[in-house]
Amino acid sequence: MKATSPRIVSLPMYGVNRRSVERLWEGFADHLRRTGLEAPDHLDWPEDLGEHWRRPDVLLSQTCGYPLVEGLCRDVKVVGAFQLSTEGCDGFHYRSRIVVRDADAGRALTDFRGRVAAFNSTDSQSGYNSLRALVAPLAERGRFFGSAIESGAHRRSLELVRSGAADLAAIDCVTFALVERFEPAELDGLCTIGWTEAAPGLPLITSGLTSRSDLENLRRAIERAMADPALAPIRDTLFISGFSRLDLADYARCAQMKRTAEELGYPLLA
Repeated sequence: MKATSPRIVSLPMYGVNRRSVERLWEGFADHLRRTGLEAPDHLDWPEDLGEHWRRPDVLLSQTCGYPLVEGLCRDVKVVGAFQLSTEGCDGFHYRSRIVVRDADAGRALTDFRGRVAAFNSTDSQSGYNSLRALVAPLAERGRFFGSAIESGAHRRSLELVRSGAADLAAIDCVTFALVERFEPAELDGLCTIGWTEAAPGLPLITSGLTSRSDLENLRRAIERAMADPALAPIRDTLFISGFSRLDLADYARCAQMKRTAEELGYPLLA
């Protein structure tokens, strides 16, 4: 199959305030066009991300490190990752907060044996894979929690913990910071009792059919957008402090977390 010029762009993973992400894209698009790439005026906000990421006409999107190493890598190329400035981030690495209700403030993770965990989805690095790796050394005969509820989204996991339907969730520190900035009431009654281990941040990707020259132009355009003083306010709003060129090998940590949990007899969050 011959590659055609990719035209679809999405930045779906940190859309707590979509207007802010659209404003960021408006600036990015100008820099892309200056490199000779055709860039759409507006972002796509797809419902089915798994299908969307695999489309051959994707110019730029953002995925999660865990699905990337679990098979998505066969259909996409890694462009890099944003460097982020929230608590829990270090360059392009990030961690998840272990979030509980205020009534459980000061408790250790071991105190949640037999209680209920919420997670956004089984293909999430921040909400599932990192939490599984953290809990694995504490599990007995493959179990630690009384049950685990799949919520569908980090914000829904926060809601389940706040309501008492779940007792604990691992929440991407960037999502947490964006919710705190734009929807602070969603964090009422919640606190952080710990952190997962660090992993590479959400990868920016392009179609596997994207040419080497277009990939280079993508990277250059993002680097120029990172240095553009006119975009500094919106970068700051979204906690974006820079960009790192990365490739698939940089995400080996995500696969290692899964292997470590499996070797400890804890293949599922349970």
